[in-house]
Amino acid sequence: MGMIPVSRIHGALEKYKKGDIKIATVCSHSALQIFAGAHDEGFKTVGICARDRVDTYKAFGYAQPSEFVVVDSIKDILKPSMQDELVSKNVILVPHGSFVEYLGAKNIEDKLYVPMIGNRAVLDWESDRKKEREWLSEKSKVSMPRVFSSPDDIDCLCIVKFDGAKGGSGYFKVASPKEYYDEVKKRGITDGNTTIQEYLVGVRYYMHYFYSPFSDKGYPCKRGSLELTGIDRRDESNIDELHRLGMSGAEMAKAGVDASYTVTGNTGCVLRESLLPEVFEIGKRVVDASCDLFSPGMIGPFCLETVVTPELEIKVFEASARIVAGTNIYADGSPYSYLSYGKPVSCGRRIALEVKDAVAKGRLCDIVG
Repeated sequence: MGMIPVSRIHGALEKYKKGDIKIATVCSHSALQIFAGAHDEGFKTVGICARDRVDTYKAFGYAQPSEFVVVDSIKDILKPSMQDELVSKNVILVPHGSFVEYLGAKNIEDKLYVPMIGNRAVLDWESDRKKEREWLSEKSKVSMPRVFSSPDDIDCLCIVKFDGAKGGSGYFKVASPKEYYDEVKKRGITDGNTTIQEYLVGVRYYMHYFYSPFSDKGYPCKRGSLELTGIDRRDESNIDELHRLGMSGAEMAKAGVDASYTVTGNTGCVLRESLLPEVFEIGKRVVDASCDLFSPGMIGPFCLETVVTPELEIKVFEASARIVAGTNIYADGSPYSYLSYGKPVSCGRRIALEVKDAVAKGRLCDIVG
């Protein structure tokens, strides 16, 4: 089965009543912010929720969805009967990291015909690290860490990653071919789906952007414009605390401690203002390249995961082509969104504003695929 034709998705969208569109997502990741932002702009919302999470989402009065669709498994969304139900409710889905991880990028491309914010073609470029590198490094010309095609070529400190939106789960560091093979053997890794990437020395910053194909209010792109909606840093399971203790890799091994990079939380921050021109220019190049590689490009929210070196060079090590959990820090807006709008605008609210603007301009098909 190939990718669901965009014409089928837009055909469903054309049947929606303009005044009765509902914004929906899976109850996980950044759902509360998405629901609250939609409510800010007058939209009703639908929460697709596992049974054991309903009470959690009911606990947040303003952010709880207008109605729940309760499922036994999130993959139930892919059933034609469930999709037909969502379409009958005039739903536009908002993808997030858990949404993609639960359903699978290939299933979203090939089986999901409910209208969804963004361009689902980006999933193929984002989930395949080789294609992601082609997009970011070769086409966008952004500075990236080296990638080693063979473990035998490792000649510096590296981080070993896995494909998909797993929030850092399972990542590990090595500094030699022997360390790599020892870790692979210890962890029982056999499928070879690892990427060996140079470990960048500097400060990690996660840049939150929003690309609109028809707005002219932000930083100008080839088409439309780009906004900076926030920046975060991430707390990674036990590795951050182990570093605070000053434990070396050898000490961790001796103590039987397995360092983990699984993201457990986020912290807000701002950059020194002199870096902002480069932040925007990097985002613009990534957007413009996406428009060329998979038109109409990377619509809506996305994140560039970066390291700022001691020489103040910004290096990009990964992209997330959707709303990221780090935006949850700014449920009432970030310093950057306030400077753009003069009022609290979360990433969730920015999505709702885009839907509202697209409806008013008759351009909903430009942001839904």
